[in-house]
Amino acid sequence: MQADLNLLTVLDALLEEGSVMGAAQRLHLSSPAVSRTLGRIRKVTGDDILVRTGHSMTPTPYALGIAEEVRRLVREANAVLAPSRELDLAELERTFTIQCHDALASSVVPVLIGRIAEQAPGVRLRVLAEHSADTDDLRHGRVDLELGGGSPDLPEFRSETVGTDPLAVVLRSGHPCTELDLRAYASYPHVVVSRRGRLTAPIDELLAAEGLQRKVIATVATVHSALQIAAASDALVTTTAILCRPLIEAFGLVTRPLPAESPEASINCNWHQRYDSDLAHAWLRDLVRTTLAEVLGR
Repeated sequence: MQADLNLLTVLDALLEEGSVMGAAQRLHLSSPAVSRTLGRIRKVTGDDILVRTGHSMTPTPYALGIAEEVRRLVREANAVLAPSRELDLAELERTFTIQCHDALASSVVPVLIGRIAEQAPGVRLRVLAEHSADTDDLRHGRVDLELGGGSPDLPEFRSETVGTDPLAVVLRSGHPCTELDLRAYASYPHVVVSRRGRLTAPIDELLAAEGLQRKVIATVATVHSALQIAAASDALVTTTAILCRPLIEAFGLVTRPLPAESPEASINCNWHQRYDSDLAHAWLRDLVRTTLAEVLGR
């Protein structure tokens, strides 16, 4: 037998009101409709539930015994079907997983963790590194938010550009290059940051348009690795200026403006549509947005 949960709602009203008419008024139904439902309840339970005593109706011992349980079940069902639209951050206990590259992890995540601790002390953050290939982690809920330059193109995902960061050229202090024009830029060795191991980047198209070609000596998955190479050689690294600043300063490196017109790098926040109406997830997205704006100074 498949239970009809509508019976519980009518049963709760009958036990509360003690009459078919009272239950009908409470539920905004007709008395005949409630009477028919009472008949179904009697058939399912094998009990009369309410019996007439003069001009009123009296619950049976069975009905009295289940009244509190019925009331609890109806309240719980209503809570499931009508979730609260208020978020109590002080009481929120949840673990969120964010996936991002190491520049974001070093510049944004420390500030984000501080904001979370202030607003929702029961929330924990798991920060995962980017994979070299696309995964189903976002689809299957193993990752709550992806932060980076990419954005999924399937309709089940949401993507929002939450900031942009200008590109800069990073080189070691004391580097022989003193004047960095486009020709000088192309003449030095380069290290490319690519989680997929690509040996080219959009800057190569700009160079090609000027009849120039740079020499890429390595491609690495993280900014940290690229800057480590730059610190020990004359290699140049082209990367974002603001988000990479903590790593750049940690290696004692310096930056120069990119000697070409280039759009700023986008930082996208990606999530699965299942979290669109999740209040806690929406709070986290907003916190990421405001934290990133603070780090970028915008």
